[in-house]
Amino acid sequence: MLYRVVAQGPANQAQVRTGIQLALLASTVLFLVVFLDNRYRVLPTAIHNHLPAHHPGFVVTDVRILQCSSLNPFSKCAINEDNWHRLDKDLYLSRGFPSKAYLHVRRKREEELLSNDELVLDVHVGATSPDDGKLSKYEKWESRSMGIWIKRSHKRQLSDSSKAVTGLDVLFGPDAADPRSNWVMSKTPLPLKATRGDPPEPRLTVRNGPAMKVDPPVPRIRKDGKFKILQASDLHLATGYGHCRDAVPDSYNGGPCLADPRTLDFVERILLDEKPDLIILSGDQVNGDTSPDAQSAIYKYSALFAKHQIPYAGIFGNHDDESNLNRAQSMSIMDGLPYSLSTAGPSDIEGVGNYYIEILSRGSGHTSALTIYMLDTHSYSPEEKKYHGYDWLKTGQIDWFKSTSQGLKNKHKGYSHIHMDVAFIHIPLPEYRNPDRNQFVGNWTEAPTAPGYNSNFKDALVEEGVVMVSCGHDHVNDYCLPANNKNHEPALWMCYGGGAGFGGYGGYGGYIRRMRLFEFDMNEARIRTWKRLEWGSQQDLEKRWDEQIIVDAGKVVTGM
Repeated sequence: MLYRVVAQGPANQAQVRTGIQLALLASTVLFLVVFLDNRYRVLPTAIHNHLPAHHPGFVVTDVRILQCSSLNPFSKCAINEDNWHRLDKDLYLSRGFPSKAYLHVRRKREEELLSNDELVLDVHVGATSPDDGKLSKYEKWESRSMGIWIKRSHKRQLSDSSKAVTGLDVLFGPDAADPRSNWVMSKTPLPLKATRGDPPEPRLTVRNGPAMKVDPPVPRIRKDGKFKILQASDLHLATGYGHCRDAVPDSYNGGPCLADPRTLDFVERILLDEKPDLIILSGDQVNGDTSPDAQSAIYKYSALFAKHQIPYAGIFGNHDDESNLNRAQSMSIMDGLPYSLSTAGPSDIEGVGNYYIEILSRGSGHTSALTIYMLDTHSYSPEEKKYHGYDWLKTGQIDWFKSTSQGLKNKHKGYSHIHMDVAFIHIPLPEYRNPDRNQFVGNWTEAPTAPGYNSNFKDALVEEGVVMVSCGHDHVNDYCLPANNKNHEPALWMCYGGGAGFGGYGGYGGYIRRMRLFEFDMNEARIRTWKRLEWGSQQDLEKRWDEQIIVDAGKVVTGM
């Protein structure tokens, strides 16, 4: 093959040099134009409107609060202009009759911004301007109603979505917390006074930059072959401090008993003492009657767990959806929070929150060592006249559980030790009434408020080899009870977590709040359980109450 080589003459060389010089000149001019435009907006508006966004997404351009009166039909809490969005939370929490107030946010996609749009870079709440004299000449603080100050800038480089405010929300109460990544909550509440009940204390919480994707944690057996679960049942958290019920003692830290701070202090003490690998919330995290904003209650426990970087998973009780959010709405908040493993589960079966969690074997493998089934026990009986009291697990849920369990068994055979399955529910099963008359361990203080109808979920648990199920609901019961199989042999432990929250009932002669722990020793396929108390002597607080072994070598055992 012949290659033709052509030598360049002087004319060709001059053309090449000229082309290079023109390219360098054009690049320099373009750089100078972009540089000057970033500072002084030298390009015409028509060009600006077609420039691509550096970080595409919604950015906030203004913030307002509108008040209105429920007695005035011409008073409207809405801005009927383009790009304004109302956060549908009455800032008074319906405690300011006849007044209502709503936060409104104007937002636009960054690629739709016009040259005269000013973006919000910061939001502050206070009586005076936060201007500290360090603003650039492109920035300014502007006053809005109710003590809100917004910092705005028209300089695009300073105002792109990596720095601009991209989200605003409202949480309530002096103990409000926001667990979400790159959200910051104002320490100063909006100055609203209630005409009845506790002050709502609404607090703005602000996100700068794009929403951050949070990958769920992957729980795994520890290097020593153990795994510990803390069951925190019936927290009954409120919007705000809440109100203590049947507290022992009825004061706290030298002052009055504040339900939610005391409950979360108890939880945090046990987290520090026991260092669990996973927290199971077995229902009634939210106390419907005292939580007009359920999101604020959910965020309080979520922020605590995120602070300690401990994974958690939750199901619902009969009070979680008695506030402003239904089960699906609450789960959409829980799913995606830092360290949360909570999820709605299949949409084609009854309930919200039917799912399972695989605890992987130690090391870096992907084999499951322990499976945790979470099931929604619903709320109140749909047939009250026939079956008084509470609802029951449905046929669709039981079928899903059985098919899921059977489908996982082949995968679990790959585990080098004995694989174990456990389950958590909220409302106890009818067999918690102890029809087998077996010996139980712990306090049986109130009659189990199990459903009047028996859908035989206990039999399904036994058939699928689940060795333990634990519930909540009955606050002052904390016993563990073995249930028999068809051969009248103990085949399943049924436990109560014990009530932990001061916003729920206690009583019954001075009940002390408590929580249950389960320690799994996968080396021996052993489960050990005990409880920890909220109040008592130092010895009482450090003691493992009613400690027992309920599973050994993967089999249910009694008397240990």
